[in-house]
Amino acid sequence: MQLMNDPGRYIRRFRRTAVVVTLLASAVSNAQAETVAAAAVPDFDPAQASLGGVAGSGGEEFRTLDSDIQDMKQLLLELNRDLFLLEEELLFPANTQVAIFVSMDVGDFFDLDSVQLKLDGKDVSNYLYTMREVDALIRGGVHQVFLGNLRAGEHELVAIFTGTGPHERDYRRGASLTFEKGIGPKYIELTISDREQALQPEFVVREWE
Repeated sequence: MQLMNDPGRYIRRFRRTAVVVTLLASAVSNAQAETVAAAAVPDFDPAQASLGGVAGSGGEEFRTLDSDIQDMKQLLLELNRDLFLLEEELLFPANTQVAIFVSMDVGDFFDLDSVQLKLDGKDVSNYLYTMREVDALIRGGVHQVFLGNLRAGEHELVAIFTGTGPHERDYRRGASLTFEKGIGPKYIELTISDREQALQPEFVVREWE
C-alpha cells in the first residue's frame, strides 16, 4: 500500500481529516449557539406563556444541543488520541523502536539538572529538567527522555548526568551500556539512586526485561 510506504504522507492526510472534523465541530457549535439564542427570545404568545410551553420547549432543546456538543468534543479527544498512537506506531515501529527512561530513588545526594544521551557516539538527546520535573521523579515518576529507531545488532549507550552533588558542588558523571537490539522494542532505564554508605549518588543503566 502506497500510504504505508510513506508514513509521513499518511500522517499528514490523517491530520487534515482531524482539522476538517475540528472545523465541522466548531461550525456545529456555532450553529447550535445561534439556535439556542434564537430560541431564548421567542415571539411572545400570551396563550403559550400562560401554559409555560415556551420555557419547557426551550429548556429541552438546550439540553439536547449541549449533549450534542459534548459528544462532538469527546469524538475530537478520541481522534487526537488515535492520531498520536498512529503517528508513534508509524514513526517508531516495534521492530526498530528504542525507548530510554529516567528515574530517581531518594535523590538526597544529587540534584539533577540535565541528562545527555549518546547512541553509538552520536548525540541523540540533551534534556534540561525543571524543578517540578525533578520533584516528580523523586516521588516515583518515570520520564521518557528518548524515543527512536535502531537497526538490529550491538549498540552502545552513554548517559551523562549533570547536576549538584554532595557539598553543593557541580557534579557530572557518566554511565554506559552495551546492548543487543533484536526484533521487538527495546526499553532502557537510567536510574539515579543514593549510595548511603559512600554518601554519593549512583547512576545505573539497565535494560527492561
